[in-house]
Amino acid sequence: MIKSYLKIAWRSLIKDRQFTLLNLLGLSTGLACTLLIYLWVTDELRVDKHNAKDAHLFQVMVNQPQEDGIKTGEHTPGLLADALKAEMPEVEFATTVVPAEWFSNNGVVSVGETQLKAGGQFVSRDYFDVFTCPFTQGDASALTGDKNTLALSEEMAEKLFGAGQNVVGKTVKWDEGQFSGLYRVGGVFKSNPSNASNQFDILFNFEQFKARRPGMENWGNSDPNTFVILKNGADLASFNEKIRHFLKTKNKDNDFQLFAIRYSDKYLHGQFENGVQTGGRITYVRLFSVIAVFILVIACINFMNLSTAKASGRMKEVGIKKVLGALRSSLVMQHLSESLMLTLVSLFAAVGMVMLLLPEFNSITGKKITLSPDPTLILAALSITLITGLLAGSYPALYLSGFDPVSVLKGKLKNTAGELLVRRGLVVFQFAVSVIFIVSVIVVYRQIQFIQNRNLGYNRDHLIHFEIPLEMDSLKLKAAEGFLGEVKNTPGVLNASSYYHNLTGRHGAISGFEWPGKLAGTDIEFSNLEVGYNFMETVGMTLREGRFFSQNQNARNEIIFNESAIKSMGLKDPVGKTVKFWGMERQIVGVVKDFNFESLYEPVKPCFFQMYPIMPNVMVKIQSGAEEQTIARLRRLFQDHHKGLVFDYQFLDENYKALYASERRVGVLSRYFAGLAIVISCLGLFGLAAFTAQRRQKEIGIRKVVGASVSNVVLMLSMDFVKLLVIALLIAFPLVGWVMYQWLANFAFRIDLDAGIFLIAAAGLALVTLATVGFQAVKAALVNPVTSLKME
Repeated sequence: MIKSYLKIAWRSLIKDRQFTLLNLLGLSTGLACTLLIYLWVTDELRVDKHNAKDAHLFQVMVNQPQEDGIKTGEHTPGLLADALKAEMPEVEFATTVVPAEWFSNNGVVSVGETQLKAGGQFVSRDYFDVFTCPFTQGDASALTGDKNTLALSEEMAEKLFGAGQNVVGKTVKWDEGQFSGLYRVGGVFKSNPSNASNQFDILFNFEQFKARRPGMENWGNSDPNTFVILKNGADLASFNEKIRHFLKTKNKDNDFQLFAIRYSDKYLHGQFENGVQTGGRITYVRLFSVIAVFILVIACINFMNLSTAKASGRMKEVGIKKVLGALRSSLVMQHLSESLMLTLVSLFAAVGMVMLLLPEFNSITGKKITLSPDPTLILAALSITLITGLLAGSYPALYLSGFDPVSVLKGKLKNTAGELLVRRGLVVFQFAVSVIFIVSVIVVYRQIQFIQNRNLGYNRDHLIHFEIPLEMDSLKLKAAEGFLGEVKNTPGVLNASSYYHNLTGRHGAISGFEWPGKLAGTDIEFSNLEVGYNFMETVGMTLREGRFFSQNQNARNEIIFNESAIKSMGLKDPVGKTVKFWGMERQIVGVVKDFNFESLYEPVKPCFFQMYPIMPNVMVKIQSGAEEQTIARLRRLFQDHHKGLVFDYQFLDENYKALYASERRVGVLSRYFAGLAIVISCLGLFGLAAFTAQRRQKEIGIRKVVGASVSNVVLMLSMDFVKLLVIALLIAFPLVGWVMYQWLANFAFRIDLDAGIFLIAAAGLALVTLATVGFQAVKAALVNPVTSLKME
């Protein structure tokens, strides 16, 4: 019986090649999109799930009450991990981590003539009891037992010493600002998998970090991250309540509140509003999951519409089979077998498309996804195919098998109002989804353009930055200052300065400030931007009042705040007043206008500048039009002063764009998937318009005989679809408007949803629809009426 169904299904598909080709293209494209999205979503859901103690691994976060709400951050005091382990019985292990991305740039690790850029991460004693980081040479105790010992990743060890070498006990040189020096290799570890959010090449002992930055011994700092392993049976809600005011026990003026979240959840659920977890990248996972479903449903709707539209051609076949005794169930099975066979063929075509598109897809998404014969993937693909086949074939099967044989054979069967309503409803759904895609793509594109072109409060154009080796030695510091002076005198250089951290979100933070008129119990966390002479002039910041730093050693006793900081402190006429932190007094000499030094998801926060004569990162303003020659001169100068090191520079605007890599990827993927959804819809419209024109051939012929022009006929056939498009617009616009408003609300700075966006979407889809339907309409209108009226 099954063999008979398959044979009949194959003959039916071969008989009507246009119908088969249109459905094959639509279904295979829809399945290919769905498989790509499934691979991406699966990879996203697996991020940071590789740690053996994942179920008990938590990151300690900080809620900071501010005037405009609660700010949530991940930077905590360097003393916190040890204190939690000692004082909280729920904590089994606790570790402090200064991640590689905390530093402005990667450092340089070298052995002899071999020099490589590498990301270095500082970790405290319990790190290897918290995270899964297996060693292939040496062991973790060598690293945690000596602050001058480091551990290399397998890849880095092989690049430095060659494959198969035992590197334990060997010495490497590390160049990264104040942490530069000679280190002993204590072990080699396996790198984190590609779907881990934290990537690094070298591990250092956190004791070294504390030795080079004594401020880590103060509870007012908040540079590192803190992670804990909670014991079996520990209640997270109870633990969070216990640690909530833990910092206040260490500093009575500190009202920051601690809480812990599961580390592997943070990647997808890392967005907080007013201290409450509200989402994050999970929004994009859900968004693309919905897109996959919609694209697949559109492909299924094509199959349904085309199958029911051409039902008139199979009426007599169904009628004869019923007269000869065929049961409705057997007819349903026959039509479902056609649907399933076509869907299965589409699956093979879709897999081929995925294999061709996957390299480009990985390039867009920044992932390393592979299409391997994984049992889970195979089961998912077959399940999606089965559901698609049943969904696409169910309505046509029930529709065709429900014909009354007598009416069919007498030729009296007509389309009922209900059947037309279902078919038109499906077309409206396709149009509505297409409108939602188009509006979403336009909004995402405009928001990204707005972000890229926004005035940040400083001029990021023609600014490059690079790192210089810097050791805390007076002679070497003087040499670094001399190098910076030569950079300033290089032809094509307008100005230059040095700095620490960066202007795109990675910087230190300090609390515990004292200022005139400070209210008791008030504490504010200030972002700490450490800069050299002329930094603010180099990047083009604007003074609100006062002046920039002095050009001498007096600048070490001066401080400059931004407008938000002065507002938060409630200071009137701040210039000349003195503030105090960590036992040091600084005089306010200036206030700069607010500028964006973090993602535009975040409002401008309080920050301050303190001056150091030389820092490990150099910022250079280059004359417009002379970039190539100036960079070449700087490269020669750098290599003269730092022989053997690579001159690795970056443009500041490129760093800024990197902040929104996820949004740009979402924008690109949205454009591709929206385009494919529209193409699939057009395939269905093309076929449906062809069958509509074929069914109305005699009507068209009669209209032409009584005087109707070609344009009249085209307008008549097109208006049916235009009416459906208008209904879809009325449904889709309020829905997509609300969704995009919610998405834009995530940004502190955003575009407005104006009517032009919706008009562009409506006009674009109308043109595509008219072009698709119009082709078939013109083709039908040009047929000789004599030919139409003769046809049976």
